[in-house]
Amino acid sequence: MSGMKVSIIVFEVNEVDGMRAMMPQIKREWYDELIVVDGGSTDGTIEYAKEKGYSIFIQKERGVGAALNEAVRKVSGDIVIIYAPDGSFEVDQIPIITEKIRAGYDVVNVSRYMGGNKSHDDNIFTGTANWIFTKIAGLMFPFQFTDFLYTYLGFRREVISGLNIDNKERTWGQILLLRAVKKGLKIIEIPGTEYKRIGGDVKVPKIRAGWAIVKTLMQEKFS
Repeated sequence: MSGMKVSIIVFEVNEVDGMRAMMPQIKREWYDELIVVDGGSTDGTIEYAKEKGYSIFIQKERGVGAALNEAVRKVSGDIVIIYAPDGSFEVDQIPIITEKIRAGYDVVNVSRYMGGNKSHDDNIFTGTANWIFTKIAGLMFPFQFTDFLYTYLGFRREVISGLNIDNKERTWGQILLLRAVKKGLKIIEIPGTEYKRIGGDVKVPKIRAGWAIVKTLMQEKFS
């Protein structure tokens, strides 16, 4: 599997400060293809990406799920890595994800809560919610996640069709994880610290996001 090609999907909207800080840290030898999917930025992000020569397209429909769904169908690599350039995703996990998939894993989930790592972006409410939803996922499905909500993922591109992943839900990453568990795919978690975002605004409405996770867990359990 050493010849597997790597595609990185960078999903963002109005993250020019994060892009400037994080994109130069992604080493060229780590990937064969890098695509930026933009949610309609107006802060100079699109201009920055074009200036630096990145392949970029504007997603057709709004939302993280739509961005990932559209981008996964544009990349050509055997290994796909999802990356948010807002400063919260460490770049050092990229080659580790690649290594794990080349070693035979189907899905790699980066966890903020294993190996002594933590989220510097958590507060008492988000930290508690993360813990609760992760525990519920472990009770409902036969895999003991340590972090169910991060969406820093790598996977073999061919699993997408096998898992019938073709949705635009904000829980796109969680749906992928749950269907991979149900399908009996080889999943591994690796540790990764979440740092505070660099510039930009938090784009996840907490109550709506929480309800989306509950709905996803129920639908995937009983579908």
